Amino acid sequence: MKITAEISMYPLQHEFVVPIKSVINKLNSYKDLQVNTFITATTLVGDYDIVMNAIKETLAWSYEEHGTAVFVTKLIPGYEPGL
Repeated sequence: MKITAEISMYPLQHEFVVPIKSVINKLNSYKDLQVNTFITATTLVGDYDIVMNAIKETLAWSYEEHGTAVFVTKLIPGYEPGL
């Protein structure tokens, strides 16, 4: 099953640009995902298991690298933009 996930990150620290860019770079490292970054969110499009794994791994990595942040995520199963 294909899925689209939209993610917004809100770091709980004064310097927020570095953690956000770092998370976007991490998400772009997943070769089997279509990653699109917009001004307020990043979307991931791909196979359900790959998208969910990327989210799980990236959130854990982000916490270890940058500390606490709020992530707001919307999941749209079966949706592929542009179809």
